[in-house]
Amino acid sequence: MDERQSDQKVSLLRALGPGMAVAIVVGNVIGSGIFATPGGIAADGRGFPLIIFAWVTGGLLSLLGGLCFAELGAMLPRAGGMYVYLKHAYGRPVGYLQGWTQFIFGNPGSLGALSIIFVAHLGEILFPDSAEGISRYMTLALSVTLIVGLAAVNIAGVLWGGWVQSVTTVFKAGVVLAVAVLPFCVGGNEEPMISFGELWAKALPLGDAGESAASRFALVLLAVMWAYNGWHGITPVAEEVREPGKNIPRALLVGVGVLTALYVSANIAYHLVVPMEEMVAEGNREKVAILLFDRLLGPVGGTLMAVGVMVSTFGAINSNLLLGPRVPFAMGRDDRLLGWLGAVSPRFRTPARAIAVQAAMGVVLLVGSTLLVDRLRGSAETGPSVFDVMTSFIVFSSSIFYMLAVAAVLVLRRRHPEWERPFRVHLLVPIAYLVFYSWFLGHVLLGKPIEAGIGIAMTLSGLPVFLLGVVLGNRGGDESKVENDSLKGITSDE
Repeated sequence: MDERQSDQKVSLLRALGPGMAVAIVVGNVIGSGIFATPGGIAADGRGFPLIIFAWVTGGLLSLLGGLCFAELGAMLPRAGGMYVYLKHAYGRPVGYLQGWTQFIFGNPGSLGALSIIFVAHLGEILFPDSAEGISRYMTLALSVTLIVGLAAVNIAGVLWGGWVQSVTTVFKAGVVLAVAVLPFCVGGNEEPMISFGELWAKALPLGDAGESAASRFALVLLAVMWAYNGWHGITPVAEEVREPGKNIPRALLVGVGVLTALYVSANIAYHLVVPMEEMVAEGNREKVAILLFDRLLGPVGGTLMAVGVMVSTFGAINSNLLLGPRVPFAMGRDDRLLGWLGAVSPRFRTPARAIAVQAAMGVVLLVGSTLLVDRLRGSAETGPSVFDVMTSFIVFSSSIFYMLAVAAVLVLRRRHPEWERPFRVHLLVPIAYLVFYSWFLGHVLLGKPIEAGIGIAMTLSGLPVFLLGVVLGNRGGDESKVENDSLKGITSDE
């Protein structure tokens, strides 16, 4: 018997209660998006009605998706989330490509980017009068230390990672709430707030006369969905949630509801305090939240917001290390090449190897990006930012898998009507989601073909690796038998 088989006898600890489950959903979503995207969204949307409608639509779409994932997560409370649903609905190749995209590109890239944001805001606090702040290589060292430290916390136990997530979620949800209510409590120090009537009527000049409102709405929604991305966050750790049939649906519905209320309210506040012309000005697009706090609280406001962003990104890094490694862990259960990642630590009862590898990949991408920037220093930057391009192709590729997972509700009801479903969604919910998302992705494909193409290429890059695993003889066999066997007793608390 090999080491992996021996480790498989050690089960994951079902320790996450309903409160932590909700905190994971909310904390996995709130990162830098709500603070960094409003300026760019204003530049693309050009008018408040379209912008606020996009934020409401993003919340409704996430809620529709959450209802579908609630059925899937309660039915299949296994580590891995979307990978598991796609595998059983369409076969291992589709699930593998989703897991590969998240494991290789999405999660490590997020770890590196978030750690840089954390240290950058730390520099603003420690060296407020310095243009450089913390040096490049000190930033790199602190970022690596942050990733490694939080990886160790999550290896030590799911409860440790869960507690970090709960505490940071409460704090950063409070920051977003402060953004939403502060204008009504303080008012403007320099200028009065913009009236709702003026806000609703005013719009920036259209940049492209031939661009339709539908096209602009789709591009705005692309950025909005980046801010909402991760609303399904509880599903990768479903195997560690107590009473998953009840707590997973509750966490998804409550979490998405809280997020939508916070995001819509915060964006109303941004537009009431900061004129749209100021939002879209050069150098301001990613600092709208800081501009709001500066205007309402003076110089101390910027420092407070920097602290808020630090806590928010800290929680997002922890979320990536808590949730992301459960995907390669689940893949390791099925794949010979990745089999060593499917082990459970006998001491900590966590997927320690998967967490360590995910952290290491984040560090590698971080170091590589830093060296590349140094190599290219002095080159002129043209076109969209790296952040904009990355978010575009990541959201596009993620959206394809979201659609497939939502459609899996219909597929699995037909293929496996005998499987127990503690939570059932009305069939109109997945149909509505699929119809709207098809329209949305069609417009994105036409409006940003390069970014969409990169997203598709990233996803398909996992296909040769999957085929190599098949040649080497992956585990598998009859999926229905495997799942029925693995689900015996899975919903009981341990």
